[in-house]
Amino acid sequence: MEAMTWTLDGIAEHESIIRHSVFRTLAAPVEDEAGAMAFLAEVAVPDATHNCWAFRVGGRYRVSDDGEPSGTAGRPILSAIEGQDFDGVMVVVIRWFGGIKLGAGGLVRAYGGAAAACLREAAKIERVERVRLGFHCPFPVYAEVEAKLPSWNVETRRCDFGAEGAMMELAVPVQERTAVETWLRDLTRGQEPIRALDDDGQG
Repeated sequence: MEAMTWTLDGIAEHESIIRHSVFRTLAAPVEDEAGAMAFLAEVAVPDATHNCWAFRVGGRYRVSDDGEPSGTAGRPILSAIEGQDFDGVMVVVIRWFGGIKLGAGGLVRAYGGAAAACLREAAKIERVERVRLGFHCPFPVYAEVEAKLPSWNVETRRCDFGAEGAMMELAVPVQERTAVETWLRDLTRGQEPIRALDDDGQG
């Protein structure tokens, strides 16, 4: 069995004081880089000494030392994310300098430790790899579809109603994809096509 991957169940916060410097950590679940950057813009403190961060979403990650010596902030934050098997997470560590320099090793421990503590204390949920499917659901079977999908842990991301039914965007756990597609096809007697919205060959 594969090891579980986790993401956050909402925004988490942690604060620590290390040799008079204040380190405030904020972490959030994100779907992509745009979401990570939006969270950074929301929580960064312009007059703090440094706003360092790292995110990981699937195979994609980025880090920033924001003026700290290279490799002493963003990388340790990323290591904390990976060390606790998180994915789809952005962590921002905001530092107010307290007058005592920590040195490179001290900074690595401070930023990595602050991020790790925040993630350890945070409420987390299992991260499920999903594929996005588009499906036009005719009105006669809409209630049945709405009732059935949660049993496969399917999320309805969008639902636009038209004259004949609802255009649904579904986020389906990868391992349930075949079962969901088969059931929807049978239900509509194959009349309504099911489209993969972001099929990149992984599903």
